[in-house]
Amino acid sequence: MLDRILIATDGSRKAEAAVEHGLELAATFDAEVHALYVVETKGSYVRSVGASEAGLEEYRQYGHGVVDEVVDRAEDRGLEAVGAVESGAVAGAIVDYADAASIDAVVVAERGRGTLEKYLGSNVEKVLRRCPQPVTVVRS
Repeated sequence: MLDRILIATDGSRKAEAAVEHGLELAATFDAEVHALYVVETKGSYVRSVGASEAGLEEYRQYGHGVVDEVVDRAEDRGLEAVGAVESGAVAGAIVDYADAASIDAVVVAERGRGTLEKYLGSNVEKVLRRCPQPVTVVRS
């Protein structure tokens, strides 16, 4: 039985398929939806662009809008929903949130692999390796 489903999203078009799948799964089990957006503060991208605190705050605000939209969509379907914005390494934040919130299943979108990800592994691969809960990867 699935009581709590985590939908990790970055608000992109690619993530939309995962959001929709996660909402459908939650509706099937009448599960509580947890929408999570992670502001990457420990990744190579942040170091390479030298993101400022003001820039990170813009991403946090964007993330709140993203999770609010998922929460609204879940509530429109009669589901209970919680939105959260976390900061840190994306995969680690997803796994940590899933553990802390007693999540039963995680839904994420498949992402393209860039040059750096080819050698270090994508966030999705890291979540799959580290997450003890079942993880569904949705292709867009």
